[in-house]
Amino acid sequence: MVLNRILETLQKGDVKQIADLIGQAFDAGMTPEEVLNQGLIAGMDVVGQKFQAGQIYIPHMLLAARAMHAALDILKPLLAGNGNARAGRVVLGTVRGDHHDIGKNLVSTMLEGKGFEVIDVGIDAEPEKFVAAVDETIQIVAMSALLSTTAPFMGETIEALERAGLRKNIKIMVGGGAVTREFADSIGADAYGADAATAALLAMELVASQKEAR
Repeated sequence: MVLNRILETLQKGDVKQIADLIGQAFDAGMTPEEVLNQGLIAGMDVVGQKFQAGQIYIPHMLLAARAMHAALDILKPLLAGNGNARAGRVVLGTVRGDHHDIGKNLVSTMLEGKGFEVIDVGIDAEPEKFVAAVDETIQIVAMSALLSTTAPFMGETIEALERAGLRKNIKIMVGGGAVTREFADSIGADAYGADAATAALLAMELVASQKEAR
């Protein structure tokens, strides 16, 4: 079945074949939503599980991420405006002073693999940049820091969101090499993601909790 082949090809990171298989899926009458949910998201779920189990490593994740982005480039125009195809919207960035982006990019890919729309504010992002990216459609703000010297800017960003009156409407998720669960708790974050796969699962849980609270 073509969806199973998409799932398997995504894990291998074969960009050309993934594009060909998506075309075959459309030729077979499948919808963009079916390709996204049953092929791509299912494939990234397997990648995340294997990464957490230590069966694959960051280079394999990067290959899968490249194939996922190529697939999303094809699907995004077809999914545009379809709210049912979107799990939620996340603002994501590496905090002020920190120029590392591999972890952030992996989180972005895993979130997109779960059906989230990601607004990436980039690296070395000032608190005000995060604030400016948040509107009434954002459910989560996710921040990354690799350096112990930049991690405190996560707390400053949360304070900036509070001053702007935005904190009560969003969930905060943090992660990166400089971050621990204890640190996340100390700055008032709602969740700590130890790795990209965990972050994507936490995002799903955070959005579900927001829906239950309404």
